[in-house]
Amino acid sequence: MNDESPTTLPDRISSITGKASAWLTLFMVVVTFVIVVMRYVFDAGLIWLQESVIWMHAVVFMMGAAYTLQQEDHVRVDIFYRTMSVKGRAWVDLAGVIFFLLPLCAFLAWKSFDFVAASWSLREASRESGGLPYPLIPLLKTVLLLMPVAVALQGGALLLRSLKTLRQD
Repeated sequence: MNDESPTTLPDRISSITGKASAWLTLFMVVVTFVIVVMRYVFDAGLIWLQESVIWMHAVVFMMGAAYTLQQEDHVRVDIFYRTMSVKGRAWVDLAGVIFFLLPLCAFLAWKSFDFVAASWSLREASRESGGLPYPLIPLLKTVLLLMPVAVALQGGALLLRSLKTLRQD
């Protein structure tokens, strides 16, 4: 997938979220620089700004996961995979999506649902005085549900590509 432009809807979604994560990384670096300058030059600080860096860091990893899968840059034991035929790789990808990726995404979504719902129902805000206000904490925790959905969608695109490869003569 690395050299191709996104063709399916999940591919396009992953591409958009991946690029947004990359820009968020740059923004996170700028905010961290501002925090350091404020603290050491002006002897001042904003707790909500410091908390935002932690949350941005989490969002970068969570929302960049589907893009990483799309670009085939995820962690994989590549000892045998790289020497396999195209169809052999398609079988491995197909089995990986069905037996590992989709069940893991379902489990993550299931386990995080109550956690996210509780955050919304409690109108959760930061525990720190001057921290992130409502609704930012529940919005950020909602990423726990968005990540497995995005990865599962990208896994579905990988599954369809694998099936297409296996059906070719």
